[in-house]
Amino acid sequence: QVQLVESGGGVVQAGGSLRLSCVASGRTFSSYVMGWFRQTPGKEREFVAAISWSAEYILYAESVKGRFTISRDNARNTVHLQMNSLKPEDTAIYYCAARQNYGLEQRPSTYDYWGQGTQVTVSS
Repeated sequence: QVQLVESGGGVVQAGGSLRLSCVASGRTFSSYVMGWFRQTPGKEREFVAAISWSAEYILYAESVKGRFTISRDNARNTVHLQMNSLKPEDTAIYYCAARQNYGLEQRPSTYDYWGQGTQVTVSS
């Protein structure tokens, strides 16, 4: 069992930056693919970024490529999402997720564990 706790959300003006963090419990964190997703009311959960256990492989959604950076620190059981040049359309609840199987997946259904989410609001 893995428990995920996100932090770092908040309110920021367009063009600003935020850094989200997700701390995982459990000793097998380094073996999981980690992902970030986001969701707004009335819409499906949307893939943002994913990182392999070794950080050798990284995948981004086209909408955030060049602005967001995912990273992980296996020694601290932590994954980060650095978000720069934020836009109002980035406003959402952001979720951290862990996937036991190999491969960087964009489908939320392929992730096994989820955090409770952290709100990011970008004002124009």
